[in-house]
Amino acid sequence: MAIRVVVWGENIHEQTNAVVRSIYPIGMHRTIADALNADPGIEATTATLQEPEHGLPADRLEETDVLLWWGHKDHAAVSDDVVERIANRVWEGMGLVVLHSGHFSKIFKRLMGTTCGLKWREAGERERVWVVNPRHPIAAGLPEQFVIEYEEMYGEPFSVPEPLETVFVSWFAGGEVFRSGLTWRRGAGNIFYFRAGHETYPTYHDTTVHQVLRNGVRWAFNPQPRYTAVHDAPNVPVESALEPIVERGPRLHKPGDAGYR
Repeated sequence: MAIRVVVWGENIHEQTNAVVRSIYPIGMHRTIADALNADPGIEATTATLQEPEHGLPADRLEETDVLLWWGHKDHAAVSDDVVERIANRVWEGMGLVVLHSGHFSKIFKRLMGTTCGLKWREAGERERVWVVNPRHPIAAGLPEQFVIEYEEMYGEPFSVPEPLETVFVSWFAGGEVFRSGLTWRRGAGNIFYFRAGHETYPTYHDTTVHQVLRNGVRWAFNPQPRYTAVHDAPNVPVESALEPIVERGPRLHKPGDAGYR
């Protein structure tokens, strides 16, 4: 079966900014989905902020293997209930790929537990992306380095937790550097952050970027069954202990009590 992907787009700039609309007339989310669907092993559909439940009701997330997230102008408009729903699915094993300004999204900050701040400059700079982990699956088929001719600068420090792996490091014409491809694992879910993708530049029309996105989806996909036990916190009765024990002290909870959360 193909990897089932939902590409989530904020879909505001395409509606309100003529420059963005001229570059992405069908929307960034659909442009990204089309690039993913060039891989016969991926089946990508889209969802946007404006749809009921932002296009991500529980039953749709249940059927999603990997979620891609692009947001910028109105992170605050995303429902906290939807954010928690996504976080639960990531803990259970759904992959998450966060793109560009999605570093400030509610879901990314929720899963990172940090401010996710960085330096930035919007000047159409050349970005040279260095593949610093060439054996990583996300780097499959990529050259030693590749250039994105026009991009927004992101610079260190990037206030995220220490990553599981660093796949890309970027250099910008103004001199800054940035860890532009990072991975983490939360519960059973794989998370990949990829820096590139400012809306006023044609980054998501770049064929090398397309390869990164397809590789990222394949890496983030967890083929194992959904891990629902990640939410459990069972109260193990004394009589069920693996080794015989004698209860020796007072307790707060009754046998079988679910406890507090």
